[in-house]
Amino acid sequence: MRPTFQWSLGARSLELGKRTLIMGVVNVTPDSFSDGGRFLDTEKAVEHALRLINEGADIIDVGGESTRPGARVDPNPQARLDNNSVDSVSKTPARAAAVSVEVELDRVLPVITAIKTINPNVVISVDTYKAIVARSAVNAGAEIVNDVSGLRWDPEMLRTVADLACGVVAMHMRGRPEEWRSLPAPEDVVSLVKQEMNECAKRAVRTGVKRESLVLDPGFGFGKNFEQNYPLIARFDEFHSIGFPLLVGTSRKSFIGRTLRKNEKDAAMHERLYGTLASETALVLRGAHILRTHDVKPSVEAARIADAVLAAG
Repeated sequence: MRPTFQWSLGARSLELGKRTLIMGVVNVTPDSFSDGGRFLDTEKAVEHALRLINEGADIIDVGGESTRPGARVDPNPQARLDNNSVDSVSKTPARAAAVSVEVELDRVLPVITAIKTINPNVVISVDTYKAIVARSAVNAGAEIVNDVSGLRWDPEMLRTVADLACGVVAMHMRGRPEEWRSLPAPEDVVSLVKQEMNECAKRAVRTGVKRESLVLDPGFGFGKNFEQNYPLIARFDEFHSIGFPLLVGTSRKSFIGRTLRKNEKDAAMHERLYGTLASETALVLRGAHILRTHDVKPSVEAARIADAVLAAG
């Protein structure tokens, strides 16, 4: 059985476990690995978000900075508040530059504000590791902060999300994107991720984040090389012992493309749908509560069948 939770987002809560929730991805970036540049324009991003809602998304995840393999991330976002901060992405895919706080805010805030103006009931998540962006986005209407760094990169993030009393997703990541290719393989990736997610949760609660506000994500592909991702799927149910709801994001990831013998070019991203659905179905059957995905309608349908199997069992 999949454990059930009430995920507190501050003013309201979401029920997790009775059915799988779908988080649709809206990347307001020029360089995200799957759809970078397609929705950099605010109007297009909002249209895409509304389309995902119509397709069945329960949550819209708005992000303004790519953390794909090779991306550069800001090691000190609190100090990057001037117009001289790097605000663009290099033309070389493996050397993407960190995005300044100001640029990230310029990308995400208009999208969040417009979505909430059109439909105030939409649940919006902001995908950021910067505390200033998190606070500004929540003030603009976001109810969830989705931090790929596991609340580690910005020293102000933990206290910020605790103070905001919003929903929080803490994702596990090994190292930083620019280091992933050189990271040594762990002896047991599942045990490592489980231990470090548990430590992350304890640190968050100790700092003031409410237990009922926190969701954990094992971070598929984030510092886990290709074959290291499959044990995380096969043994996913082991993560339930930590005692928190679980979000997963395998959508169009390179480990799926490699297994399907697809190349790494952008065109191959859209050839990974069926592999993505297979991984998502397996994860729901092992107890995932939320699927973060680019392809909402197919994932909604796959999740409903997996949910029916869980209910029957």
